[in-house]
Amino acid sequence: MITLHALKYSRATRVLWLLADLGQPCNRIDYDRTESFRAPEALQRVHPLGKSPVIEDDSEKIAESATILRYLAHKYGDDSHTPPRGTAEFWQHEALLDYVESSLAGVALQAILPAFAGEPVPQEARGALDRHLNYIAQAIGDGPLFFGARAMLADIQLSYLIAFLARLDLLADHPRIAAYWDALQQQPGYIAATQTAGPMAPPT
Repeated sequence: MITLHALKYSRATRVLWLLADLGQPCNRIDYDRTESFRAPEALQRVHPLGKSPVIEDDSEKIAESATILRYLAHKYGDDSHTPPRGTAEFWQHEALLDYVESSLAGVALQAILPAFAGEPVPQEARGALDRHLNYIAQAIGDGPLFFGARAMLADIQLSYLIAFLARLDLLADHPRIAAYWDALQQQPGYIAATQTAGPMAPPT
């Protein structure tokens, strides 16, 4: 059985979502955040950078959400969370899956961190975020999710950042992204993951 090291209010919920979709249990080890909302020192004994999520599968220890999602889909022979291989949509999906942390996360955090601290979001940060949210809105196409009504790995990967943006009211000028977030929250795997581990973003 997979062991999941799960920090509260973290990207680990993505992994729980996929496992719920796949009908696979896990041994979940939970870690509370510190008063400053940081990961506890205990996670450094799991990963040198104190990361979460981290999964252990026999002798394998794997970090990075996108890699974990791909690993689990491969391990359990799942092809329902990606478009068919060899299609243009498959490669669009792969780009979106990697885009979330490689391109979007740094931009989103420039808006999330001040908003989370109750401070005004700098105009430059808001403008950069708006450009990315407009890009995502185009990628959604006819929706409601990236490739129709069923969540793909890229949707699961994106959900964490969108949860924080919604929590901090940073989607007010982006109704298509707000509708996308509403659709994500109706996915069975999201519901199962948040029922067992709590919300992705801390409550108000």
